[in-house]
Amino acid sequence: MSRVDFNRSGEMEVFVRIVELGGFSAAARACRMTPSAVSKLMGRLERRLGTRLVGRSTRMLQLTPEGTAFYERATRILADLDEAERVAASGEVATGRVRLNTSASFDTHILAPLVPEFLALYPGITLNVVLTDAVVDLLQERTDVAVRAGPLKSSSLVARKLGATPMTIVASPLYLERHGTPQTPSDLDHHTRLGFCYTRAIEGWPLRDGNGVIAWPVGARLQASDGEALRRLAIAGAGLARLAAFTVRDDIRAGRLTPVLEAYNPGDLEEVHAVYVGQGGPLPARVRALLDFLAERARVG
Repeated sequence: MSRVDFNRSGEMEVFVRIVELGGFSAAARACRMTPSAVSKLMGRLERRLGTRLVGRSTRMLQLTPEGTAFYERATRILADLDEAERVAASGEVATGRVRLNTSASFDTHILAPLVPEFLALYPGITLNVVLTDAVVDLLQERTDVAVRAGPLKSSSLVARKLGATPMTIVASPLYLERHGTPQTPSDLDHHTRLGFCYTRAIEGWPLRDGNGVIAWPVGARLQASDGEALRRLAIAGAGLARLAAFTVRDDIRAGRLTPVLEAYNPGDLEEVHAVYVGQGGPLPARVRALLDFLAERARVG
């Protein structure tokens, strides 16, 4: 295909204005052009088409048969362009489906209580929530936004930080009554530890000792695919679990879980981000609405 060095839709718009306003001068004023520029544009258009579109006279403007046919097609094409732009710009109204991938823990303790507010603010949005602790490929899974905890790998994704949460080792009073409370990290070797059944950025539980902070091997006998499952197992007395503080804060207050080895807690924080594919143009308003809402209301601490 040859290089296109003219603005065909712009030429059509000027031509339509000439016809609808009845002359070159009126069209020039409407298009903020000079009459000579409009005349040159029409001459260029007619030469390219190889036919005369307008019969010029001092008293009135008259379309040729070819000009009439071109006018009818041009008005339809311009209307289609307007409609295409309107549909694309309708994203500014924040409508359509948004697919969010997040963990069961974030959904249970942060997102779910806020969903009614979000849906009330954006009645045109349909929200699909997919729960998994595993890292997903946003493009492959057709996901608009994912909420991820822990270190972010270098990628083409854009991240908005939602906060950072302390981590704590907890167990149920029932478990501690049966098995005793660990007093030092080495006591963990005599306790059932609960872990994740997928690879994590840090394999082990960071704990202080005389040499600084070490990643204490978990060696979990019981593993689960998400933090919320580990929380429930810990409450049931299955063992010790190291979990995000925001997921167990209410359980600690209610006495369902008890922090252990706090003297050895290094105070590390696990960052939580909303990530999305942000390259290649502005975000649809439906996605931007969810990101802004999460950044403002779904603060993790």
